[in-house]
Amino acid sequence: MKLFSFPVFAIEKAIGKRMLTLEAPHKDWFAQRWAQKPYRKAFLENKAMPLVTLLAKGKTWDDETFNTELAAWDARFYDAEIEVLRPLIEGDGLLQLMQKNVPAERLQALLNTLDTQRQA
Repeated sequence: MKLFSFPVFAIEKAIGKRMLTLEAPHKDWFAQRWAQKPYRKAFLENKAMPLVTLLAKGKTWDDETFNTELAAWDARFYDAEIEVLRPLIEGDGLLQLMQKNVPAERLQALLNTLDTQRQA
């Protein structure tokens, strides 16, 4: 997937803001890992940026392109990561304008992907 050139610092800021409101077990788990540079880089490159790309370009892609790119996004998510990423899809915080005009069924498809691609 060709990633959308959205500034990474804005996503990091949104994730940092979301971490403040996470519940205890998720907050502890995610904060420990987020403090590690290799995890942070992998999370941003493999999970957050592809999600932002799907949101940003999902407005204009045809159904076939969107479904192909969504299927190609093969990341697996831990529960805490889902709690961090879900608000990006639902329109919370800094990235609200990105979700504007994305068809509801595509937003639901992204939420379903988070829920079905959980780590064991």
